[in-house]
Amino acid sequence: MSLHENALAVLEGWEAPSAEAEATRKRFLEFVFPDPTTVLREHAGGHVTASALIVDAVAERVLLCLHGRINRWVQLGGHCEPEDTTIAGAALREATEESGILGLRISEAPINLDVHPVLCSGGQSFHYDIRYAAIAPAGAVEKVSSESNALGWFTPDDLPSPLADATEVLVAPALTWARRG
Repeated sequence: MSLHENALAVLEGWEAPSAEAEATRKRFLEFVFPDPTTVLREHAGGHVTASALIVDAVAERVLLCLHGRINRWVQLGGHCEPEDTTIAGAALREATEESGILGLRISEAPINLDVHPVLCSGGQSFHYDIRYAAIAPAGAVEKVSSESNALGWFTPDDLPSPLADATEVLVAPALTWARRG
């Protein structure tokens, strides 16, 4: 199965938690379905990205990154690479690379879908971000990567500022998934 086929399977199988989320899911499918290159950063005008909100081992805090380019706190993630075979695998790879934490366990299904405009590869583009939750092993220690200005663990009632749009909505479903896990 190609990464494009996996993206379609993930999107087709995702159970949207609201009418708004279902509309977003349909927007993703309309974008991704006709063109296999939509999963690669080179796709003009927009492309699929993968991210994960990391939860600590006791499911009380989330790890956020102060992104070096946009200077806002966000979940960890980024572009799919040609060697990625699944969207969840791309999210796990990005979360591992950007957090320095080995042994993350990622949710089977996304917890959210989001489309947002970005300046990417020199021009205006859209990221069709498929968002997962991940849980860190006990005793995990984060390490700032070259893409971040800082990493930090935060409780849901003490999130940092400035927080990127659509990041806060990930906290409750990520913690819920981790507590069930």
